[in-house]
Amino acid sequence: MNNIHIPPVVKNILIINVIFFIATMVITRVDLGTVLGVYYFDSPRFGFWQPITYMFMHGGFMHIFFNMYAVFMFGSVLEQRWGAKRFINFYLITGLGALALQWAVQAFEVYQITGSAIDRGQIPLDLFLKDRFNPALYSMEKSATLASVYFTPMVGASGAVFGLLVAFAMLYPNVELYIMFIPVPVKVKYVIPVYVVLELFLGVGKFQGDSVAHFAHIGGALIGFLLVKLWKDNNRFYDYYE
Repeated sequence: MNNIHIPPVVKNILIINVIFFIATMVITRVDLGTVLGVYYFDSPRFGFWQPITYMFMHGGFMHIFFNMYAVFMFGSVLEQRWGAKRFINFYLITGLGALALQWAVQAFEVYQITGSAIDRGQIPLDLFLKDRFNPALYSMEKSATLASVYFTPMVGASGAVFGLLVAFAMLYPNVELYIMFIPVPVKVKYVIPVYVVLELFLGVGKFQGDSVAHFAHIGGALIGFLLVKLWKDNNRFYDYYE
């Protein structure tokens, strides 16, 4: 018999994500991605529930598969170490931190174009809803950026997952992982920092056709790092390096 043990919070996260994913395929009369994904805080499509629900929505099978695989692999170890309450707090806080940094970057983009992080009536949102631009107001590039910020939802558990990856690397730095295309195992303390730097490079580069919210990944990683440091400093029995 299979003796794989999945701790309760991780199990519930997996179940909820799968339910949401199946619902997006079964319920076709409503685009759940636009309802449960999260929009820019100044978007007319933003809903107060979205900062939580977006963490359980995914854009495709590979998206949910790799995220949930990471939750299972790394989250199970962390939940067993921390307990259910601390683990769920960590997961949700890193997910919210990911969103906060993504919003901050979007606010900076809007500010650069319009001089304000929020719409004061100068952004033709009604035209963007119809996929139309007014070149007399903004260039096509700037209009596309504004339309993307205001009307493209973010979905996925990736921000929280990056928090888990960083926490695991801090607590178990010498655990070895097998990475695709690398014939030898590599310690996690080397893999995760390189991964985070790669996300920063991709986020700053803004490569054409790249729709991944890289700064959300960085935000989750940053908050994860700070939480582990905070909990370590407030608990003298906390074994930081293991």
